[in-house]
Amino acid sequence: MILISVIVPTYNRPDALTAVLEGYLAQTDPNFEVIIADDGSKKETRDLVRFYTSKPGFSVSHVWQEDQGYRLAAVRNRAIASSRADYIIFTDGDCIPLPDFVQQHRRLAEQGWFLAGKRILFSEAFTKRVLSDHIPVHEWDIWQWLGARLQKNINRWLLFLHLPVSGSMRKFWAKRWQSAMTCNLSAWRSDLLRVNGVDETFTGWGREDSDLVIRLIHVGVGRKSARFGVPPVLHLWHKQVDRSSLVENSKLLKDSINYKRSYAMLGVDQYL
Repeated sequence: MILISVIVPTYNRPDALTAVLEGYLAQTDPNFEVIIADDGSKKETRDLVRFYTSKPGFSVSHVWQEDQGYRLAAVRNRAIASSRADYIIFTDGDCIPLPDFVQQHRRLAEQGWFLAGKRILFSEAFTKRVLSDHIPVHEWDIWQWLGARLQKNINRWLLFLHLPVSGSMRKFWAKRWQSAMTCNLSAWRSDLLRVNGVDETFTGWGREDSDLVIRLIHVGVGRKSARFGVPPVLHLWHKQVDRSSLVENSKLLKDSINYKRSYAMLGVDQYL
């Protein structure tokens, strides 16, 4: 059995992180660890993680770095370095998993490929209600989600369906990097080390996940679609983050494409 680490970044949002960790407590496949990749949160988050580490049979560790602004790439690299798993699942601290999330990532994992999944977006009002009332949405069935869609609490519904997609169809867009997001993406740790993890020269918000995917493709790791196989993550609403770095990060991404860059200039090797 392959060893799996789920890397969950967070920053001062313990209410969302609680909902996320409750989702991981309810997984049908219990054979994984959660690594909280903490970008400088305060004591409330540390106390929350400590509470979940006391849960029997639930493996949770906490990787923390000092708050020096938005450094998601760096804290993800620290988490990759701390993991001893064979396989890494990337997600976010505001993305609740459905019960078979880990199980389906494991089922579709294949050497030479990374998996790209999808997300369902929650409305602002629905997010506030879920968090304030502690609604266990990870336990909902497909008909409850249909009702949520009809009430416009979520942006789409069809992604909840499990469909018999063939292996060849999943690999149809093997070199497509667009729309692959690290809120629902998995890869072999050995492949992540080959490309030196996430590139920390991408500062602030934007494009570092696309850059990671492009560099994996450049070393011959193909994209395998997880749509209708791995369930979508439930993405809680949040205010838009500062996007002032997007223009510069887009230039870096263009360089990765044009020069077929495969190795992160500032990556995980500094933590190994």
